[in-house]
Amino acid sequence: MSVDDPYAELERRFARMSAVNRAGAILNWDRSTMMPEGASEDRADQLATLGVISHELMVAPDMADLLSRAEESKSGLDAWSAANLREMRHAWTHASALPSDLVEARTLATSACEMAWREARKNRDYKALLPTLTEVVTITRRVGEAKAAALGLSLYDALLDEYEPGGRCQRIDTLFAELESVLPALLQQVMERQNAAGAALPLDGPFPVEAQRTLGLEMAKTLGFDFRHGRLDVSAHPFTGGTADDVRITTRYDEKDFARALMGVLHETGHALYEAGLPRDWRRQPVGNARGMVLHESQSLLMEMQACRSEAFIAYAAPRMRAAFGKTGPAWDVANVHKIYTRVAPGFIRVDADEVSYPLHIMLRYRLERAILGGDLALADLPGAWNDGMKALLGIVPADDSVGCMQDIHWPDGAWGYFPTYTLGALAAAQLFAAARKSVPGLHNSIGQGDFAPLLRWLRDNVHTRGSIADTDTILSQATGTPLGTAAFKAHLESRYLSA
Repeated sequence: MSVDDPYAELERRFARMSAVNRAGAILNWDRSTMMPEGASEDRADQLATLGVISHELMVAPDMADLLSRAEESKSGLDAWSAANLREMRHAWTHASALPSDLVEARTLATSACEMAWREARKNRDYKALLPTLTEVVTITRRVGEAKAAALGLSLYDALLDEYEPGGRCQRIDTLFAELESVLPALLQQVMERQNAAGAALPLDGPFPVEAQRTLGLEMAKTLGFDFRHGRLDVSAHPFTGGTADDVRITTRYDEKDFARALMGVLHETGHALYEAGLPRDWRRQPVGNARGMVLHESQSLLMEMQACRSEAFIAYAAPRMRAAFGKTGPAWDVANVHKIYTRVAPGFIRVDADEVSYPLHIMLRYRLERAILGGDLALADLPGAWNDGMKALLGIVPADDSVGCMQDIHWPDGAWGYFPTYTLGALAAAQLFAAARKSVPGLHNSIGQGDFAPLLRWLRDNVHTRGSIADTDTILSQATGTPLGTAAFKAHLESRYLSA
């Protein structure tokens, strides 16, 4: 086919792929929230078919020629269009490394494994998960090998590049080593300090699910979530899905502990605000997508950890918590609630972990998935390796695999190479929040009044509307003055937990 304007043709094709992918995103959300169990095989077929359609559009026979011709004439493109072309090439390189049958096999395997994970986790039965998880790992290795060959990277770096373009193990190892050199001692110091100060008074439950939901809706709106363009639902593992114009967030409820659900809502709202704030003019093009999962996780952790565990926000939220559950008494005073929300102690569940011990959870997963993919750890031995790692890093051993190696959906769902972005996101969140506080007068007071508009405006200007115009380090450097590092995160932990 002869195309006079190759770049315009590429935009047209990527807009079509975007529509297919957005439809898949809604189907995937439905699968995790309200799809009846008996529909799982049919839904897997639907998602696999959409995945193949999108893949075949991407790897059409003339796509390589269109990209090359557009790149030859890119001097006439503006900055956004040139960046879009760069992102098109990156997406095509990943996709063209895989044959369509492997794309379909990957979707079918992960769909089957996710359903198996739900039952296995509920029944604390890792052996029941092992056959489908083995299939996922086998296919993931094939995907990683194909992409590694196309990108000239190691297998793990090629998988990581799907979630964080340009992310590499060498840099992760350096940053994680810096953290590991200080976190164990810092964790001990914080725990000793908090123990000396005395335990917080427990909040008296139970906490009805409907009251928790109402509180979560109120807090999400406070942060800026627009429910004309989104929903809050329930899933086995909290996540953000949907599309930029229809953002779907989920949480899970426990009538004994409302903090888990509420902090899950605040975390996912951070993700949702990023999606909703992406550049509107480029919504259906690669440059209009989120830069990568490091910045995505930075937005969720900035809201959940940096802003919403601050004394200012707890002063705003505590009276609303009391009202939601009809509670009174000293346990519900601001100081005690803040003590609860900043309590530091090693725990089994990553999504419930405090921000001091959280990176240690990620380091464990990072090491284990690299060992599994590299053939140095058999999947059958994962539970034992997990328990050994938990004991070494956090000093605790889970009683069963449901709170151990089966607690996360990521591996069954095929997200190998994703986990490091959580802690890298925490580092970026600390940098961004520190920069926002310097740039926005009275930000602390605004948060204390439940006014997140100044913070959201700053994030829109410096992160959200930047889309994928530049790489993560460039966006961070322009917003904060430095590329990704550990200094701001360490300073934040010391300020919050060890200052007088």
